[in-house]
Amino acid sequence: MRLLIVGAGGVGSAAVRIAARRSFFEHCVVADYSLERAVAAVAAVDDPRFSAVQLDASSAPAVAALCRARTVTHVLNAVDPRFVMPIFDGALAGGADYLDMAMSLSKPHPSRPYELTGVKLGDEQFAAADKWEAADRLALVGIGVEPGLSDVFARYAADELFAEVHDVGVRDGGNLVVDGYEFAPSFSIWTTIEECLNPPVIYEKDRGWYVTMPFSEPELFDFPEGIGPVECVNVEHEEVLLIPRWVDARRVTFKYGLGDEFIEVLKTLHKLGLDTTKKVRVGSIEISPRDVVAACLPDPATLGDRMHGKTCAGTYVTGLGKDGRPRATYLYHVVDNAWSMREYGSQAVVWQTAINPIVALELLAAGTWSGTGVLGPEALPARPFLDLLTGYGSPWGMQEK
Repeated sequence: MRLLIVGAGGVGSAAVRIAARRSFFEHCVVADYSLERAVAAVAAVDDPRFSAVQLDASSAPAVAALCRARTVTHVLNAVDPRFVMPIFDGALAGGADYLDMAMSLSKPHPSRPYELTGVKLGDEQFAAADKWEAADRLALVGIGVEPGLSDVFARYAADELFAEVHDVGVRDGGNLVVDGYEFAPSFSIWTTIEECLNPPVIYEKDRGWYVTMPFSEPELFDFPEGIGPVECVNVEHEEVLLIPRWVDARRVTFKYGLGDEFIEVLKTLHKLGLDTTKKVRVGSIEISPRDVVAACLPDPATLGDRMHGKTCAGTYVTGLGKDGRPRATYLYHVVDNAWSMREYGSQAVVWQTAINPIVALELLAAGTWSGTGVLGPEALPARPFLDLLTGYGSPWGMQEK
């Protein structure tokens, strides 16, 4: 297996550090628009199996050419979702399999965004499934932590724990604090704005996919391992679009523990038009307001030594257990920032995202996971993934509710 990791930011650099401890691949090219950043990610592991190159991820031909030049077999997309389609298309043209942690962007309905679905997350990728099947190539989409591990949990619950699945609710929360900043998101603010301000999608078996208002249906969810109760609200996320394709469930939702302050900041950005990606003219230049917001905030990858606390990703499943009785189970994965910084030099949120595609790549290298076309994590057997995740020294948990 010869890898190409596109993006040497927080998640990409964490993926490099995790992969460097494994032996399943022959070589890994780390590519970034900034050659300096790619070089730094490679230098951090001091491993001859890694090399750094400059790449414009917005160019599918450039991605394809790099795949061919370096005989890449698998491309891992570790940049923000703006670049999903050129990397996705470039991997196919370059003869490589593909993995990502966020899917192609949605487009709200142009006139009734909170009543009707528009272009949904991942629609562009699923529209190309026949091309990937015809080429005998695999695009494994949404294989980060959320989406990703949360989807694996849904598959595991359906296969191993439940005779009948009623609700699948992905719930994300934590108690992370960043010292020294009034406002400092622990993940890409560009992506956070995109998923939090778009109309959230909900799935119901009798209704299909439908939209609701941002930050709707607040609920207090009690997270494990000392995190405690966190208010979670509806947010647009890939699991709602992925899980129903392979798991028979009556309802699927995604809720995120954002906190009142974070929600107010996002609402203010929206009111001021600072969430838009459409460029505006400022003096003699044109620039996207959202890019300005991102540039004004600290890089989440650099905040690890200022962060304290834990982050939890998980899937809450209700229905009938194998014994036919009502069951409610939360399957989860918790990462303590102090541990991830000590062990890997990566803050908890980006490390938790990065470990899952590396586990998936190892399963693909061994032939334990395989397939063609465009597949989500829940299309593949869950137990091997969870066993290997534990083998990486990052155990998952299960809590009856």
